[in-house]
Amino acid sequence: MEKIQHNFINAFIFNAAKKGNYESGDSYHTVLTDDYFICSVADGLGSGPIARESSQVIPQILREYHHETVDQLMQRFNKLMIHKRGAAVAIFKVDFNNKTLEYSCVGNIRFYLYRKVKDEIIYPLPVMGYLSGRPQKLRTQLYTYVENDLFLIHSDGVDLRNPKSMMRKATVPEQLYSDIVESIQTGDDATFITGSLLK
Repeated sequence: MEKIQHNFINAFIFNAAKKGNYESGDSYHTVLTDDYFICSVADGLGSGPIARESSQVIPQILREYHHETVDQLMQRFNKLMIHKRGAAVAIFKVDFNNKTLEYSCVGNIRFYLYRKVKDEIIYPLPVMGYLSGRPQKLRTQLYTYVENDLFLIHSDGVDLRNPKSMMRKATVPEQLYSDIVESIQTGDDATFITGSLLK
């Protein structure tokens, strides 16, 4: 488990390879500054080293270009997928100053935002398919958040029967992380990140 603890965010990360593989085809990368937090999860097509080659495009781009918009970053991810197997990719950027969360996804990565105050779950629908280097339409969505909103992002190797109920029950990212670890069976590459937006 990897932890991210900051005045504005508290997060917990799980990443495991498919049973029998040494390398996970899933990759994730986070960037934290005083002004924003970026989180991206990629699921490379297939498994093992070939899948990982595609998913590793994400940290490669984010290390250098994290200051760009979500749309710009997704386009950069897509361009680097040429001559690779391709990957499902999701990314969100939290703006601490404006209290907004911008989200975009192509493929079967799942994202949930639980607003405790309203007891409301936001589940943005992804664009079907995967990034492959071909021209790609994006559906980037912008949300506001308030203190202690809870988020969950996960690859399809994390099979959750009722994530909304789990988020309502857990209310804090540490508990949600523990509940998911107890419930999942990693028959595939599996990555998930739970977190709270603190201010």
